[in-house]
Amino acid sequence: MEVIIQPTREEAGRVAAAIVARLVREKPDAVLGLATGSTPLGLYRELARMHHDEGLDFSAITTFNLDEYVGLAPDHPASYHTFMRKNLFDQINITEERIHIPNGSAQDIPAHCLAYEEAIIEAGGIDLQVLGIGSDGHIGFNEPTSSLASRTRIKTLTQATIDDNARFFANREDVPVHVITMGIGTIMDAGQCVVLAYGEAKAQAVAGMVEGPLTAIVPASILQMHPLVKVLLDEPAASALQKADYYRRVHDMKPEWQRE
Repeated sequence: MEVIIQPTREEAGRVAAAIVARLVREKPDAVLGLATGSTPLGLYRELARMHHDEGLDFSAITTFNLDEYVGLAPDHPASYHTFMRKNLFDQINITEERIHIPNGSAQDIPAHCLAYEEAIIEAGGIDLQVLGIGSDGHIGFNEPTSSLASRTRIKTLTQATIDDNARFFANREDVPVHVITMGIGTIMDAGQCVVLAYGEAKAQAVAGMVEGPLTAIVPASILQMHPLVKVLLDEPAASALQKADYYRRVHDMKPEWQRE
């Protein structure tokens, strides 16, 4: 796990975008796993800028989103379908049929989840998975105590997650209780993971992910077992790390061939 601490979230987002862009250039038909919420917005803005200003080509890229609310139609303003189109897909030249987002309106949710897993396999697996982390250490919507071997499935949200996500809805009561989410096992199958975390409110979760014990109570801690994870932080999110100075030294002392 490589921890990259930047002065601001904007700079961290640019570093993350450079990692994604390098993969897209080296493998034009790469498969990307994508996250939603406020955390990846800077990353998506920078990717859109790279497309417009530098010709970064997404026409052969395939995407799979981490999750979606159960019961929200794709055109609902708070759905992750709407979020992705507004903040990324409408800004780049991605092909419609290569976009995959869980269907929160599916009539048979278990069958849909199985089909989602199969679609990932048929696409060749996820090359790079973008992740955020919840203040309680969840990744995707894999809440604390989720199985560390889980696959795409329905999950019940904790009250803390509902409270965190209420800002995206007109009323707190409108936040769905259930979601479809990629499982932790699904996430761990990705070729590499890029984790973004900003703000002091995420500091303890980040410390648990990076330096704490591997435990289902902090689902993100499983990423310690992944062979290629880059964690992009701003200074406040890094404030609880015991080895922050060492992580800065590692990043600053990289040989040239290791730099993005």
